[in-house]
Amino acid sequence: MVNVQDGYGSSILGYPRIGPHRELKRALEGYWRGGVSRDELLAVGRDIQERQYNGLAATGLTQVPGNTFSFYDHILDNALLFGAVPARFKPYQDELHPLDFYFLMARGRPDLPPLELVRFFGTNYHYRQPELDENTEFSLHPEALLDEWDRAKAGDIELRPVVVGPVSLLLLSKAGHIPGEGGGFDTLSLLDKLLPVYEELFEILAKRGSTCVQLDEPCFTSERTPAELAAFERAYQRLSTSALRPRLLVTGQYGDFGEALRILAETNVEAIGLDLASYRIQPEELAEIPGIRRKRLYAGVISGLNVWRADRYVTLEYLNELAEVCPDLVVSTGTTLLHVPYDVLAEYEIEGNVADRLAFAQQKVGEVVSLAKALTEGPSDKWRKRPTEVHFKQKHAVRQRVYAITPDMRSREPYEVRRAAQQRKLNLPPVPATTLGSFPQTNRIRQARYDLGQGKLSYDEYRKKIEAEIEATIRLQEDIGLDVLVHGEHERNDMIQYFAELLDGFATTHFGWVQVYGSRCVRPPIIYGDVSRPAPMSVEWISYAQSLTDKPVKGMVTGPVTMIARSFVRQDQPLFETADQVALAIRDEVVDLERAGISIIQVDEPAIRELLPMRPQGRAEYLRWAVGAFRLATSGVKPETQIHTHIGYSGRTEVVDAIEELDADVTAIVATRSIEWVLKALEEDSASGHGLTHGVGPGVYESRSARIPDIDELDELLTAAAEAISSERLWANPDGGLKTRHYWQLEPSLRNMVAAARRVRRRAMPTE
Repeated sequence: MVNVQDGYGSSILGYPRIGPHRELKRALEGYWRGGVSRDELLAVGRDIQERQYNGLAATGLTQVPGNTFSFYDHILDNALLFGAVPARFKPYQDELHPLDFYFLMARGRPDLPPLELVRFFGTNYHYRQPELDENTEFSLHPEALLDEWDRAKAGDIELRPVVVGPVSLLLLSKAGHIPGEGGGFDTLSLLDKLLPVYEELFEILAKRGSTCVQLDEPCFTSERTPAELAAFERAYQRLSTSALRPRLLVTGQYGDFGEALRILAETNVEAIGLDLASYRIQPEELAEIPGIRRKRLYAGVISGLNVWRADRYVTLEYLNELAEVCPDLVVSTGTTLLHVPYDVLAEYEIEGNVADRLAFAQQKVGEVVSLAKALTEGPSDKWRKRPTEVHFKQKHAVRQRVYAITPDMRSREPYEVRRAAQQRKLNLPPVPATTLGSFPQTNRIRQARYDLGQGKLSYDEYRKKIEAEIEATIRLQEDIGLDVLVHGEHERNDMIQYFAELLDGFATTHFGWVQVYGSRCVRPPIIYGDVSRPAPMSVEWISYAQSLTDKPVKGMVTGPVTMIARSFVRQDQPLFETADQVALAIRDEVVDLERAGISIIQVDEPAIRELLPMRPQGRAEYLRWAVGAFRLATSGVKPETQIHTHIGYSGRTEVVDAIEELDADVTAIVATRSIEWVLKALEEDSASGHGLTHGVGPGVYESRSARIPDIDELDELLTAAAEAISSERLWANPDGGLKTRHYWQLEPSLRNMVAAARRVRRRAMPTE
């Protein structure tokens, strides 16, 4: 670590790990298919690691993070680092190679579901949730961490190992056993068993010569109970007084570290990392925290969650003020850079006025190094002149239309009126069976999309290929017996990017890949200007699908909140203004779908929880405008047109209330293997007056899993759902799209779901 008298340090908290050209994705998928050997996959991983730490050291960073690479997910890596293997996987641990056992936990197999996939702190990243129970025993398995550390050290680079902090590791885990009478098992009860294993790791690192280890505690940037804060204090009072250890850097990423900052300041922890890009604490407020002046402060002034360049002069002024309070200061990123693409210089089609304002991971490292040097020596002559006010692309017509929004544009006729009109028009049976949109993307469709982009295929030829795929999808659904069909979304590369490419005000990238989980990557679009819809985006494909069948085909559109939650959004205006602009564009699409004869339109909002503030302040205001944007997008249609949405469930009362206020006719809920909890919550919410009173489709099987659920299992879940919300309002559906599945998995799963729905229907209508 750098002494303050030698100048201010520079560091980052993590880096992308899929490879600049998605090398890991290709190697992983090749290995899973059997075309890449284990040794070849391991070699790809080592190469990515070594290029990363050598490249970061060459930038001038004074501290380089290590143990940030993962073959699938870093939370799963940390669970295995400390030996947290669920009982259901233990029988396979000795018979499989460690890498194959790792993938078994991450991906499962038809008879063994994987660990649950959970979204990570409002980002687009998902982690595999560790499972713990009262009998969990921890043990240390640091081989991979130490191997990377040794290789870097041999090259004269000392890495700072990054490990999930013990309290967050427990809080991010799922209780694997819930007793009947004694209440739920509290994962924090395992803390005293886990801490000695962290101390064991510290001792090994210290003996190897490591001077600092990074412990990430992101759970403490959200609202925590007194018991959780007490556990946090107990953990760091103990760890910071361990007999033999490196210095400890404890980070609070993704928001305001709150009370955890005060707790750490009173321990012997040497360094604290704050996400000052997400929550800019004032220097005078920081100065009031007892003990803070003795700490090394990792000032996370460069955002790891957006792609906009920082204002160097404003940021430098802030850093100088912080240095008055904490003289031992390291310029850093607020979070890991896992959530941004690698390098903006690889993008050759983003117009210059936009590209000049962007900073991807590589550019953000440069910003950190430059700011640390300027803090030590003053601004360099090589710094550009101070940037003028950022001018985002504005359209007068769009702004006038937003200003003209009235409350009537966010409301429809009462639900009961709509329900009667829709039943007359659609004549659907009880417990209608449907899917949530996407069907598998075949290699021939991916190739057709690529050839169209390369000019190797005319649009007419491309359209014929897509239409053939749509027809095959319609015929399959008719044969399976679904009641409401979808067109399969074969023309779409991604639910966000597809629409972003067709909307004005969005920029899309060629190589701006960001990891979602495992080998799954997306290219988040960039909202740089006022948003409008030049032409219909989905009407052509959905109208064609509807022409092939007498059954209703759902129109599929991504909702405004999800569009902005999964994009990098302009920062010159409030989010609610951008949301309303996107909502008006979606509204136009929804109205055009209705005019084309589409009677059911699904406006997906799976990300509506993702922008929810981590702490209570601001939640009510966020939900107000998020609900308003959805209703603006969906309230332009007639009562007989049925509006569906697809959301992620949350047990928070205010979120349940907001879902109800969306006023969708049918809400499909992401539940995965937690559906029993969702049904219980729905019953409790109904009893408390906070339930969902419209149609509900609590996803009855996990769409991301290869496992094929049997009829009895699905029947049991649907029966429980019918008891919770009544069969008249119940829909049968998976919990997400089926894009990542194979047809051999999809078809039997859907047939079983339809059979289970018909059983429940017969019981609800005995004369059928």
